[in-house]
Amino acid sequence: MADPAAAAPRRPNPLFAGVVRPIQEFFRLEAASGVVLLVTAVLALLAANSPLEQAYRTLLEFPLQLGAGGASVTFSLQELVNDGLMTVFFFVVGMEIKRELVVGELRTPARALLPAVAALGGMVVPGLIFFLINRGGPGQQGWGIPMATDIAFCVGVLTLLRAHVANGLKVFLTALAVFDDLGGIVVIALFYGHGVELPWLGLSAVLLAVLFGLNRRYARSGFIWAAAGLALWYALGKGGVHPTISGVFLGMAIPALPPRSLRDTLRALHDHVSQLVARPADEDLEAAEVLSIEEHLEDVEAPLTRFVHLLHPMVAFGVMPVFAFVNSGVRLGTGAAGTLWSAVPMGAALGLFLGKQIGIFLTTFAAVKLRLAPMPGGAPLYKLYGVAIVGGIGFTVALFMAQLSYPGHAELLDLAKIGILAGSLVSGVVGFLFLRFSGRVPASQAPADSS
Repeated sequence: MADPAAAAPRRPNPLFAGVVRPIQEFFRLEAASGVVLLVTAVLALLAANSPLEQAYRTLLEFPLQLGAGGASVTFSLQELVNDGLMTVFFFVVGMEIKRELVVGELRTPARALLPAVAALGGMVVPGLIFFLINRGGPGQQGWGIPMATDIAFCVGVLTLLRAHVANGLKVFLTALAVFDDLGGIVVIALFYGHGVELPWLGLSAVLLAVLFGLNRRYARSGFIWAAAGLALWYALGKGGVHPTISGVFLGMAIPALPPRSLRDTLRALHDHVSQLVARPADEDLEAAEVLSIEEHLEDVEAPLTRFVHLLHPMVAFGVMPVFAFVNSGVRLGTGAAGTLWSAVPMGAALGLFLGKQIGIFLTTFAAVKLRLAPMPGGAPLYKLYGVAIVGGIGFTVALFMAQLSYPGHAELLDLAKIGILAGSLVSGVVGFLFLRFSGRVPASQAPADSS
């Protein structure tokens, strides 16, 4: 007779139930990465405006060395984050853009048209506002700063508003942010490099051809892709293009489709397992066959899917928070409110808050009225407008653009950061309140709970 105690389900360890499980649940939330990003940005602001400021600045300038002797290169911790870790960020961005274009929401022109048009409006109008406010001034070069929409924060806000935003609008804003990232990458590549070196750009073209060849040969090895990406990073940097762009090229080169269809793979696996079951029991043979089954299963998952699953949590909860901590620390001081009215922070703040909502809403409204595409989720115009306000949250890429716009100009960079933080904060709060108090949507239209 079976032991009842043995058959009873085991109770979870109290430590696991009380501490570990809530942490696991938190990190499964779509809003979690935005929360972590916000916390690290606040910590950086606190550090920069406290007695710890000098320690914070010393940490950013902490010297690191790679190599030995005359073959070594020295760089600061901040440079490692901005030029190194951000390449990993753009690598994941490149893969996610490709996935959406190949197998995701943007795989057909009809689905891609509306968010592409909205993203264009949401880049042109903010950039124009910044340029007009700073025209002829020392901050004019930063016109690209308010162009970016931060997908982590935006998705986080919409997740908190699950009952008040139609799922179609959430998908629309996510797709818009994908095109926004793509547009930002083009702007960085074309306008935020330095002196062009044709021999290095020629080598970069050769390395891009190598990436194309790896794609055609369906390379699976992460080491091979990493080696090719590192070589491209170095060549682009020497050629005058910001090296982080190499991450985008690398991400777009990763194969997004499995080498065989799912049906063919399952059929081959079925035949293989049937043969295995019919054989006499042989422990050594079965151990070897398990590896063969694993190889069949690997054919179901494309390299891009595998790399995204591996790197996305690292980027969302590692790279982006570290970048936020390193770059959000700006000294506010007693005159910060007055500083906000100067050209650079005003251009960034108004570009994000006004430019984004005007550009996104008007271009989307025009495209719907011209019957180029239907309204996402059949949502009313006021809900679209609320989502357009939320689209004014620009953080990670906006801060990165500011770093590229004002190298060696710490005062302008700090002013830009103040504008980015102010514009993003106002967009997030106003967008949240607008959508929260504009009524609930039918349960059938609300995004599914992904927690």
